[in-house]
Amino acid sequence: MLCIHQTFCISPQDTLTPNGIDELKESVNNKLYAIEPSYEGIPVNILRRMGKAVRMGVGAAMSLLQKKDTGPLNGIIIGTAMGGMEGCISFLNQIMEFKEGMLTPTNFVQSTPNAIAAQVGLLTKNTGYNTTHVHRGLSFENALTDADMLLKENPEHHYIVGGLDEISAYNYNIDFLGNWYKKEAVSNKDLYRSHSISSMAGEGAAMFSITSNPINALATLTAIHTMQASDEQFISDELKNFLKLYVPEGEQVDLLLSGENGDSRMQNYYTCCESVTGPGVPVARFKHLFGEYATVTAAALW
Repeated sequence: MLCIHQTFCISPQDTLTPNGIDELKESVNNKLYAIEPSYEGIPVNILRRMGKAVRMGVGAAMSLLQKKDTGPLNGIIIGTAMGGMEGCISFLNQIMEFKEGMLTPTNFVQSTPNAIAAQVGLLTKNTGYNTTHVHRGLSFENALTDADMLLKENPEHHYIVGGLDEISAYNYNIDFLGNWYKKEAVSNKDLYRSHSISSMAGEGAAMFSITSNPINALATLTAIHTMQASDEQFISDELKNFLKLYVPEGEQVDLLLSGENGDSRMQNYYTCCESVTGPGVPVARFKHLFGEYATVTAAALW
């Protein structure tokens, strides 16, 4: 059981002020860019060298650690699919431009996905468990699973777990050519009425302070299950089995938080899940708020 005590989220919406998310911020050119804070917890000389993904991830983690009642930190676990990729491309371009001569070391240091967890460890002088899960759309879920296993071994420990990704020119262009982002102009306010293929690009970073102690916790995460399938019947059966295991007999699901993203090719899978939970269960969506990216489920959990 994962007990969430503190959270922090940098996103395309105003998630940094109370009730700020109630006012929907509109997309720009089919993209939902994160609204970044001032990052007061990061020294200025370090901040100016950071790429956006590193900046968001480190900023969210440092802001989380400044909150009360977080306690001693035993480890940092990050999930990302593209963290540091923009720095990597910049470094490779420099190799070509300067013929492997005078290269800027900053882009090299920030060019790997584990730069976020590493920077947080350095800034907090934390020598505990430090790892990054880079597993595309399962990156954040694997980070949570990792934390769950660690807490079963060390129930008294405290971990920071997060998920983040950025809209970089590199990954956006590749995904756009792969028909993952819409070519026609669409507002996020109309995302679920678009009825066309592809979705809308997003970015953000969400961090969580997690222990196994339920006292004063904001929420508890009692089960994690992932699957990959294109067979609707398989998805239906898996969800039914999951609910049978974790929803007490005689009770029903209170809410289905759906990853529906405006892509007509995926709609049947979300409809399938809604049919399993039944017509009496409310359905909430989140990708009109945050956009589509590999670790957007971190923002959804937030």
